Amino acid sequence: MPIRWRDAMSRALYGPNGFFVAGTGPADHFRTSVHASPAFAMALLRLIYDVDAALGHPSRLDVVDVGAGRGELLRTLLLTVGDAAGLAVGVSGEPTRSGRSGLIPARAGSPETLTPTASARPLGDEPSSGPVRPSLAQRVRLTAVEYASRPENLPEEITWTSEIPAEINGVLLATEWLDNVPLDVAVHTADGWRYVLVDPESGAETLGEPVSPADLDWLTTWWPGCPETPHSDHLRAEIGRSRDKAWASAVLKVERGLALAVDYGHLRERRPVDGTMTGYRGGRQVPPVPDGSSDVTAHVAMDSVASAGAAVARCAYSLVSQREALRALGADGGRPPLSLAGTDPAGYVRALAAASAVAELTDPAGLGGHWWLRQPVGIPHEPAVAR
Repeated sequence: MPIRWRDAMSRALYGPNGFFVAGTGPADHFRTSVHASPAFAMALLRLIYDVDAALGHPSRLDVVDVGAGRGELLRTLLLTVGDAAGLAVGVSGEPTRSGRSGLIPARAGSPETLTPTASARPLGDEPSSGPVRPSLAQRVRLTAVEYASRPENLPEEITWTSEIPAEINGVLLATEWLDNVPLDVAVHTADGWRYVLVDPESGAETLGEPVSPADLDWLTTWWPGCPETPHSDHLRAEIGRSRDKAWASAVLKVERGLALAVDYGHLRERRPVDGTMTGYRGGRQVPPVPDGSSDVTAHVAMDSVASAGAAVARCAYSLVSQREALRALGADGGRPPLSLAGTDPAGYVRALAAASAVAELTDPAGLGGHWWLRQPVGIPHEPAVAR
């Protein structure tokens, strides 16, 4: 029986046997920035340090990952934060530490040495003078928010919950979460906007009833090509009101700190004419059939979401591309200096591989084209957002 897309997505993704609830997790089906390179986590760690400083280095710093998959991002942050004080990120986005493959820094007490890099910048957790405060590793509290059951091998330092906790004092992360928040789809016909209904088993679509007044108001405000536009019949739109509400609710859970959404999306001036609904399964793009066997996703109306978050936070937001955000945080994908090949050949090879990984993260035609929506709450705009 055909139902509205929002209901179909909800069942397919988050029902008892839904795509994100059952199985091995999304990492087996599609690639995100989290999976592409640990350099992504290193950049986020820099942002976490900025927020920690803006909050005055509180005794507890929350880092909450919404839509955490199987905890991949928090695992990497947990490995990194314990040895991050004074760690630097070079031009390639790789921590400037020799003697270890990959981008995750060694555990504290390792005999590995730091490699000087002219363009590297210290993270700066340690004070230059005054009383010694507990390190970030001692103060951070990591929480994963996901409907799936807690993975058996998840480190005990990571809390696992199905709901966003309240009174967050720190950073709320939402990397490719909003694109999976269920939403309704509408088509503009000769008699106005109507919901699109979908058969959950086949994906076949039919027209439904006229959209509600609230959804019509959202379409009029946020989606171009409304009835006043010539030849607008059969224009397809994805109604982002449910995502606005989800993001605003998440921002409200932040008492002080920063809410960050990283996702692919579009702005009002360039909404897609035919919509963006699609599916992913086994590393391939597939038709969006909401039967629970594949991911069902649609691009995010980032300006609408940003406006909803700013309304509850009562603070200006920042919306930039991932390419711009990562470069500002020290990951630019540049090649390592040739001089490193003479002094540390193995390190040079690793740095080249790291540069390639960062290049993928900053490619404007791929992951680099994602949006970073940074919403501060109760802290100055400048320290946590502007670079």
